[in-house]
Formats: sequence, C-alpha cells, structure tokens
Amino acid sequence: MENENINNKKNKKHPVMIKSNKYGITIILDDQIPFEELKEKVAEKFLESASFFGSVQMAVSLEGRKLSKEEQWEILDLVTENSQIQIVCLIESDTEKEESFRQSMHTRLNELSAQNGQFYKGMLRSGQVLETETSIVILGDVNPGAKIISKGNIIILGALKGIAYAGAAGNGGAFVVALEMNPCQIQIADVIARSPDEKRKDERKKIDKEPKIAFIENGNIYIEPLSRDILKIIH
Repeated sequence: MENENINNKKNKKHPVMIKSNKYGITIILDDQIPFEELKEKVAEKFLESASFFGSVQMAVSLEGRKLSKEEQWEILDLVTENSQIQIVCLIESDTEKEESFRQSMHTRLNELSAQNGQFYKGMLRSGQVLETETSIVILGDVNPGAKIISKGNIIILGALKGIAYAGAAGNGGAFVVALEMNPCQIQIADVIARSPDEKRKDERKKIDKEPKIAFIENGNIYIEPLSRDILKIIH
C-alpha cells in the first residue's frame, strides 16, 4: 500500500505545465480542478518560473482545457502579472508546430512596430523619468518632480503635474494631452513653457479637470481645451 501511494504521487501531474520552444510556450491546463483554483496555480507556476524566462516577448498557446474568451484573457493576465513575459499573440491550440509560433510572432511584431506607439500603465512619481522613441499613452498621473520624454506625442489619461517633453527629436508638430493639465513645465521640440508657482497653486484650487492639449503655434506653446476644432488645427 505504501509503494502504491508513492507511485500515485509520482504519477500525479501538476495542474499547470509549460512546454517551450524557440518562439513561445504552450501552457497545458488541468481540466478537472475549479477554474478559480486553476488561476491560483497559474499564478504560482509563473511566479516560480519568472527568473527562468526573464524579460521576453513570446507567443502563447493554451491547451488541455476548453476556455471561454474571458477565461483565456484571465489566464494571460495572470502570466504577465507574475512574470516579465510580454505575450505578443495567442496561438490556437491546434497549431503546435514551432513554425506556426515563428510565423505568428513575426506577423504580430511587425504589426506592433508599425503602430508607432506604446502604453505605460501606472503613476510616475517624483524623480522618475520615462523616455520613449515613440508616441506614448500614460494610464496614470505624472506627479510633480516626474518627467516624461517622447520623440512623438504624449497623451496622459490622468493628471500632468510634472514635466512633459514631446517632439524630443525636433518635431514641432507634436502635442501633449492630459485629462488634468497642471504641468510644472511643457516642452515641445525646442519651445519651452513653464508654469509659475503661484499660477499652479491657483489652478490646483480650481480643480480644473477638463481635458486639454498643448501645442505649438507661431513659435509659442498654447494650452487649450481639447475639442474637434483644436484637433483640426493640430492636424
């Protein structure tokens, strides 16, 4: 009986298994345990394997369990939250060959590079500097003492209270958009606009959360409420 128990333990598979190839990974999921328990196992597995994979872009395939689209996204979110893996694309489970991974990776990476932009999720705190070669959308606030530098446009879905430098390669047609525009300094190409301390204090008291856009016109930086008419001028 004791030997039988030992053999059962040896034969028992982990509810989450990973098979890797040169271009991605296949995640094999147990189809017997409850989905919420499975999610815990996925998080544990990729947290344990985070140092092994490191920071990498790859294609992913999910096998072993029938999942809805929502469940697939939940699993993929757990992978990225518990590792430094950037999932470029999801491969259908019936395409197991490495060549399928390679082709999908190649296609998706070309699409991403053609989009000429990126996202940053999180708050930029005092002392932090974020630089990018492309336009960027920031999902969070840029606090006083923080700085964002982009060779393209800067769109902040939050408050701009620090420094924003758009068109860093000399693009005078670049712009800065923020849901709450209260910057310490804005620079677009070679033109700089600073906000006096007294004005910034007054603006904070008003709590003006109207989306605004900063752009260059006639050699000066203007900050205006975001509207279709302004966007036509920018264009």
